Amino acid sequence: MRQVILGIERLKELHPSWLEEARIGLLINQASVDPSFRPTRAIVAELAGRNLRALFSPQHGIKGEAQANMVETEDEIDPDLKVPIYSLYSRETRTPTEEMLARIDCLLIDLQDVGTRVYTFATTMGLCLEAAAQYKKKVVVLDRPNPINAEQVEGNVLKEKLRSFVGYHPLPMRHGMTMGELAQFFNTERRIGADLEIIPMEGYKREHLFPDTGLPWVPPSPNMLTPATALAYPGQVLLEGTNLSEGRGTPKPFECLGAPYIDSRLLRQRLENRKLPGCCFQETSFTPHFDKWKGELCHGLQIQVTDPRAYKPFYTTLAIIQEIMTAWPDAFSWLPPPYEYEFERLPIDIITGDEVIRKGLEQGIDLDELEAGWQGELEGFLAIRRQYLLY
Repeated sequence: MRQVILGIERLKELHPSWLEEARIGLLINQASVDPSFRPTRAIVAELAGRNLRALFSPQHGIKGEAQANMVETEDEIDPDLKVPIYSLYSRETRTPTEEMLARIDCLLIDLQDVGTRVYTFATTMGLCLEAAAQYKKKVVVLDRPNPINAEQVEGNVLKEKLRSFVGYHPLPMRHGMTMGELAQFFNTERRIGADLEIIPMEGYKREHLFPDTGLPWVPPSPNMLTPATALAYPGQVLLEGTNLSEGRGTPKPFECLGAPYIDSRLLRQRLENRKLPGCCFQETSFTPHFDKWKGELCHGLQIQVTDPRAYKPFYTTLAIIQEIMTAWPDAFSWLPPPYEYEFERLPIDIITGDEVIRKGLEQGIDLDELEAGWQGELEGFLAIRRQYLLY
């Protein structure tokens, strides 16, 4: 039974006057649909009529067609609405320009986030808030669930010096917030001061995992195939900074990992000795169809989450990396730049948001010690976060 009424559904119920008075822009993609799979753009076009003047797309494009990092999408014209679609993912344009925003008075944002700092939709939203404040436009966020729940948080807090397109603001890797909450957080904590309105969900509870909402899952990006993918992602995304395959080009991206040099049985045994909570490991082999180790047989593991509430994705993948670095030191490596338009700093440092994490792994520091080192800043984040929670 469905528990949650989405922001886009509430917009239709509320039918605010500005829908018919203001020129509207929409930041959306293929996952911006209501529970009956009706696209947000069709709903808003019905509500606003000719006032819908422009569409904007995040990373991966408005159809979710662009597969990997730094694969850009072009501006185009919507074939049905006959309005421009502006891409906000390219080396030149990741923030709406004055020319783009001149067409609208109000930007509606309806994107499905996955609860992880490095997922770029929140960054795009933050940059839109900045542009809206500069050019005096209103922003309305139509809220959606955090699919890995909005209760649990985990990981070190991003260092300001390592801000990037995959780290807009000092957050932990698993931040435990919805897009509406993040918008309020960014708008105040970064002193943006945009004219911001949130249309919250009804029936949403912070402890909800995505299956608890009763809503259908539409992959918000090409490799975020299921809610189970999203649950592993706050840890497994770290593998993007290594020469390990994170399962891109397989049916289980981010749920499996491997490389040609790994002994699956040995790795499983080493990890089982750690007694990591909420998960177990299944030996697997796969041949990626694209990305790292394309066309080569890889050996590794699939993470099986047995208790989502106990599972610690960030800690778990740090343990995986540390065990592989120890067992195969000559084969394992960090990937060099570029990564998400950063051309100098190591991708792993951009992803973790703190060089201390990489250096700690290299030095073989006990993970409990590493985790204890970031607990103070995590508690500081939680104290600030409380004032922005909507549910």
